[in-house]
Amino acid sequence: MQPLSLPFLNEKVLFFFLHIGPRRQQNEREGKGPREEGNGGNGAEREPMKRKDHIDIAGFLVLVCLTLLWGLNYPVVKVTNQGLSPIFNSLLRSVIASILGISYCLFIKQPLFHRDIRLFHGFIVGMLFGMEFICIYVSLIYTDAARSVIFVNLSPFVVAVGAYLFVKERIGPLQVAGLILAFLGAYLVLQGKPRTWTPAFLAGDLMAIAAAFFWGATTVYIKKYLAEKVQPIHTFLYQLVFSVPIILVFALATEPVWIIRLTPAIVGGVLYSSVIVAFASYLVWFRLIHSYPISQLAVFTFLMPVFGTAASGIFLGEQMTWGLIGGLCLVCAGIYATNYRRGGLSAKGGKSAEPEGKGQMVGCDPSKE
Repeated sequence: MQPLSLPFLNEKVLFFFLHIGPRRQQNEREGKGPREEGNGGNGAEREPMKRKDHIDIAGFLVLVCLTLLWGLNYPVVKVTNQGLSPIFNSLLRSVIASILGISYCLFIKQPLFHRDIRLFHGFIVGMLFGMEFICIYVSLIYTDAARSVIFVNLSPFVVAVGAYLFVKERIGPLQVAGLILAFLGAYLVLQGKPRTWTPAFLAGDLMAIAAAFFWGATTVYIKKYLAEKVQPIHTFLYQLVFSVPIILVFALATEPVWIIRLTPAIVGGVLYSSVIVAFASYLVWFRLIHSYPISQLAVFTFLMPVFGTAASGIFLGEQMTWGLIGGLCLVCAGIYATNYRRGGLSAKGGKSAEPEGKGQMVGCDPSKE
């Protein structure tokens, strides 16, 4: 689930955030000037990874595998919630993934935390991230995983509105159309009640929608205060490490019993959510962002709710109502429309990173899944 991340960032912001900004910081630490930055400095600097101008078959297969892993995480969490209290379950995920992330940073000799205002912003990001996962894990106690994964993926629309209000990014006609499709999709899902529906489902649905708002708020905050200023591994760590305190507080305050029962399936599910999804899959995602055009990567994000809904029906036996299927289609179409950008000139007047005449998709960070 998580994982760090930053759904639906602007392509130029992500390029600076994941590539130019970190290299500039390293050059500043080594005392290099801006001219040396472009020439590779003293030659000891690691050669940048070669970028491709399109997604090849290998990249396509990796993307499909990643979105499949993220989608499967929802039914997995619903299973693990049967043996662990939901907030404590989320706490385990953050703690395990944080330990792995810190170990990885130490292994590659990457400083763990900043010592300036960026550390404060990282703390806020972690708090928002923690609230998101409290809502996700609790929602899966009350509602179906298929419904939860669709509602949580309303976050791109929260980002679109939040970026317009706080980052001054423009919303075009296609983005407005995407927002309308998303609201219609959410309405259809709410109306598509399964045979097992009870009033408790509504509480779970609302918790999943709240998670989408926290996810979107996390992304907008990163866009405004941390993009271009930190390396992706730091955002990854800040979200996980600083989510632990707030999740721990909620677990202590609201859950008197943390462990109900342990089975191999529950232990395996926790390891899947923390090691495979929250840690390993996000490192692979960041590598893809360095290797392929972000605009082409983002088009695949709609597959996550598709896989999550399908997996919930196959493995959990959840009913696939017509309202659920129709809502899923509208939300996926809304994700595409909201993140679509025409080629040509960017909002700032610079040339787009994509060839002219080709559509663009705003890059995303799936670290939240």
